[in-house]
Amino acid sequence: MARPDGIAIVSEDRWAFARVDGGTQVFGTPRGASFLHRVPVVRGLVRLGVSLAPLLQRRGVTRGRDKVILATALIVPVVAAFLPHSISIAVGISMSVAMVAWVLRGRTLFLHGAEHRAISAAEERSLVATWHGLTRPTRFSPRCGTNFAALLIPVTVALDHVWFFPEAALAPLLVVPLSLGLTMELWQAIQRGTGPATRLLLIPGLALQRLTTREPTLAETRVALRALAAVLEA
Repeated sequence: MARPDGIAIVSEDRWAFARVDGGTQVFGTPRGASFLHRVPVVRGLVRLGVSLAPLLQRRGVTRGRDKVILATALIVPVVAAFLPHSISIAVGISMSVAMVAWVLRGRTLFLHGAEHRAISAAEERSLVATWHGLTRPTRFSPRCGTNFAALLIPVTVALDHVWFFPEAALAPLLVVPLSLGLTMELWQAIQRGTGPATRLLLIPGLALQRLTTREPTLAETRVALRALAAVLEA
């Protein structure tokens, strides 16, 4: 996860945040109740929550005003779902644009590319060569959250159209978590797949990464490598 001032690398046990100006912190990753990891859809929500630990934890990388912005972005779309459709759509689009601008501000685009490069370097066993700039692994990642978002949009739209209780008062509250859970299940299946269908489903997200990443400098890549090394050491 790239932020304007650093990069977070998250594993199932630990997550680390390396700052652009130096310094690296390591934290424990929340796990959730073990039985929840065996319940379809619910386990997807748990895994999504784990991946967002740097943003959601009390000692995470989001502080002060950023926490207010994040809370607003999470609450407003749910409330807007109960408003007239035209107003709900306008609020949803406005919040999406504002959220993208908030997430990708400053050096985030370059650090996002650095984050992907560090992960690719770990998978290629080329961490040292990447640190010294002898090799430059790809800045595009099949497991990027951009890919998840590209899948989430059509899943949410489809579920909203086939929802079997369209007039239910709680429908807007149920569609959102169900969409997130189902998308995570689909995303996990894609990560395990290797066939042409898998590659086809990744195309929209990989294409979007041309907008959400930029070619990082060696210094920016080293920020990501520091976070990655801290997680591996822990």
